[in-house]
Formats: sequence, structure tokens, C-alpha cells
Amino acid sequence: MSSIIEPYGSIRYNKGMGRPRHFSREGVLEKALPVFWKYGFAHTSLQRLERATGVNKSGLYSEFADKGDLYLESLRHYMKAMRPDGLLTGKPLGWKNIELFLKRGPSRVEGRKGCFSINSMNQFAVLPPKVQDVVSESRSFIKDLIERNVEAKKPSMKPPLLAEMIMTFFTGIAMEQHLKGSKTSTKRKVDDFMKIVRKL
Repeated sequence: MSSIIEPYGSIRYNKGMGRPRHFSREGVLEKALPVFWKYGFAHTSLQRLERATGVNKSGLYSEFADKGDLYLESLRHYMKAMRPDGLLTGKPLGWKNIELFLKRGPSRVEGRKGCFSINSMNQFAVLPPKVQDVVSESRSFIKDLIERNVEAKKPSMKPPLLAEMIMTFFTGIAMEQHLKGSKTSTKRKVDDFMKIVRKL
């Protein structure tokens, strides 16, 4: 199994020129994230971002190259805040960690549906190519954590294949958050899925 590489860091930080900025970069990302989450990349206008962040166009463009760059950094901000380490590294490693991840992972942000990273997968055609790279790195990171938990239980099925299956199920229940359903329904699906997984 490959070593785990942290995918959450950003290598790009603009240094503002001229007048000092009067806003927090982190604050802008916090406020831009729910706008992108609600409307998607294509339907998020600059005007909506200005209203949400309280920063005008020139201020935003002094910190971010364009709307695509702001989306990318919002995604990185989300991944850093929602990193799954705490859900998948509890001792002892095993099924309990995976079950906790499946039940809590897709709906950990109150008032927002699904997972922002998975939502981004539906928009790759209009998003900057780097977004796909960041999402792929994140999914690989999570899959490696899941695989370590699977290996600890010594299943008859090969751990990489079982970890991939669990990731696919996670993607599905995260997408289902956009449909009308209840947390009880999601919990039942995870319980049924885990009964099957434990037998593999």
C-alpha cells in the first residue's frame, strides 16, 4: 500500500501589492464556500461572491487570480477543515472507524448537503484542471486510511479492492444527500452495508 501523503496544503498564496488589504483570506474562503456549495461554480457570479464576502472585485482579485482560483482555494480550505483523520485513525483500527466515517463524513457541515469535494466531481468540465488533481489526491488519501482499517481486520477480500468499494459507497451516499431523505435512512443503509462488508 502506498504511503499517505497530505493533500490539503496550498502552494499558492498571493502577496497583495499596493494598499494593505482590509480582509482576512480565511474569512473570504469561509464565506465564499457556502456560495459555491449552493449555486455551483458556473452559477456563482462575482456579484454573489462580493455580497457574501463583503470584499469587492478588486480586493478579491488582489488575493485570488480569478473565480476558478477562489473555488480551488475554497475547496482546499474545506478539505483542511473536514479532514477525515479523526474518523479513520481511532485505535484500534477496524470496522468501527469505517462505519463512523460513512455515517458522519457526508453530512458534517450543518445546513449543507453532501460533501463539497464530491459535489466538485460533477463540475470538472467547467472547473480548473487543478481542482480535479486536488480531489483525486484527497480521495487517494482517504482510500489509504480506509485500507489501513480494512487490513487490520484481515478480510478474505483483498484490502485495496474492499477499500475501493467502500469509497464508492461513500460517494453514493454523499450524492444521495441532495435527494429528499432522512438521517435515519442513511444510517440504515450504512448499517446494512457494513453487515455485508464484515463478511467479505
